[in-house]
Amino acid sequence: MSEVPSPRLRISDQDRESALAALGEHMTVGRVDIDEYGERSARVTAAKTRGELSEIFADLPEPHPGYDTPVTGPEKPASPWAGISPVQRVMGALLPLLFIATIVFIIGTGASWWLIAIPIGISAVGEGIWGKGWENSHKKLGKQRRRELDG
Repeated sequence: MSEVPSPRLRISDQDRESALAALGEHMTVGRVDIDEYGERSARVTAAKTRGELSEIFADLPEPHPGYDTPVTGPEKPASPWAGISPVQRVMGALLPLLFIATIVFIIGTGASWWLIAIPIGISAVGEGIWGKGWENSHKKLGKQRRRELDG
């Protein structure tokens, strides 16, 4: 059976951050107005012990601050390159160029349009050659470029 820690136990910066996050949630749902939030957050930043923090939340339901629990921010999105090998990246970049070069070659030389089957064939067997995820590698790269332009 675990003991309840003493209210005189000193708190950490993480405890204060947790308390501010919990206080923010109470303001968001309307339990605390902006003025009261300002007053209570000032008391949170000045608090030294668990007892002082407990007093600030005595009249509020959960959430209450977690002690010695890290406050996590928004998770960093996974890299758009995750799961795409360097070979897939190179081929994903070169395949559109191969299509363009083939079309220019066909138009410029009057060669048969059947030559376009070469880049189409490479695209079709890409997954077997370059591994799972090949068919989506160009989509992932396109999405990343759109995010960069929008951001």
